[in-house]
Amino acid sequence: MGENEANIEGRLHGEQIEPEQPDNMFLRLVYMLLIAIMMSLAQTVLGAATVIQFVVMLVNNKQPNERLADFGTDLGIWVAKAARFH
Repeated sequence: MGENEANIEGRLHGEQIEPEQPDNMFLRLVYMLLIAIMMSLAQTVLGAATVIQFVVMLVNNKQPNERLADFGTDLGIWVAKAARFH
């Protein structure tokens, strides 16, 4: 496993901080609604990034844009962490 893969693996499956006391249920609901809205936005952004990356690959001799690929990876990691919110 390369350094980059180990970094991604650690970010995906790393330790999650548990609160010392139980969450206020109303506050938890607000967080869940905010995360749902942000996940919907992230899905739209990821779809746009996918289309842009496809066009870049068409123009750039089938070579993807590394910064855009890294952005997609980071966004995917964020979505995975947001989905694990419990």
